[in-house]
Amino acid sequence: MPTVKKKCLKEVFLSESDYLEGELISDIKHEFIDGQVFAMADASGNHERISNNILRKFGNHLENEPCEPFGSDMKVKVGTNYFYPDVLVDCHFDESQPYFATSPVIIVEVLSNSTHQTDRTTKRLSYINLPSLIEYVLIEQDFVDVEVMRKNDNWKSTHYFLGDTIHFESIDLSLSVEAIYHRVHNDNMRVFLQNKA
Repeated sequence: MPTVKKKCLKEVFLSESDYLEGELISDIKHEFIDGQVFAMADASGNHERISNNILRKFGNHLENEPCEPFGSDMKVKVGTNYFYPDVLVDCHFDESQPYFATSPVIIVEVLSNSTHQTDRTTKRLSYINLPSLIEYVLIEQDFVDVEVMRKNDNWKSTHYFLGDTIHFESIDLSLSVEAIYHRVHNDNMRVFLQNKA
């Protein structure tokens, strides 16, 4: 799914309502930051593998729970801004606003070269101000590194690598880093699987 953000060639400022109406009929997804729209570009195979692994594991774990996982087609509203995280879980989804979540407990972003800065700055500062958010997760795709920031740890970064298991406190789920990177093709995974064979 599209996750790489590109700024529009021409600066266009829209109202929040115009943005939301436009997204309903647009063939391309856009994020909305401070009145500007940013088009989303295609993602790599590794990006999709990681996102799908997380979404599937979260979905299986939460199958009979009130908390629901959503993929990259669901927006999250932060103030008057709207983002498309790769994965989020919302425990109090408001059906009166079916096209965006407002109370996620965990947000996951899979990083690429073009999204590193936005995910680590603009999005991070926005997300951690959501009262509902408990964890923010950043996952590298070109090498193995899962960074988890938790509200109860003052949003300090903790990094996890192959051989580690991560406990996602927001949904009470433990996942191995290996499971998150299942089928992912990068040098770290190649060496890990060779040594495991």
